[in-house]
Amino acid sequence: MSEQKRKAVPAEQHATEFLANERTFLAWVRTSIAVISLGFAVTKFDAWLNEFSENAGTGKLHEIGWSIPIGLAMIAFAGLLPVFAAWRYHAVNRQIERGSVGVDRGLIVLVTMLTVTLAAVFIYLLKSG
Repeated sequence: MSEQKRKAVPAEQHATEFLANERTFLAWVRTSIAVISLGFAVTKFDAWLNEFSENAGTGKLHEIGWSIPIGLAMIAFAGLLPVFAAWRYHAVNRQIERGSVGVDRGLIVLVTMLTVTLAAVFIYLLKSG
């Protein structure tokens, strides 16, 4: 990484930087928990919809569709987020200890590509189903 992309961190600010890094890690974990919860809800959607229609007396609406694979994909993706977060957390802590913090564009691109790919798959499955 070139020097112009790095920010010097004075020793007296290390504690502040470590705590900010920890808050960022915890934000990743909270996001992961939210996506896992949403994925769980999505996996149950078809079953809930069929139960609702049977209780309303309209009979079964349709067979189990794409909600289970979509929900499981969301849960799997959310399971990867803390792994990326832990890796980034440790990398930033090492940078703070050295006194110079830089960005990690690769991780940003990777998470963005995974999110866009997952969204594209969901859209395809919902349109084709």
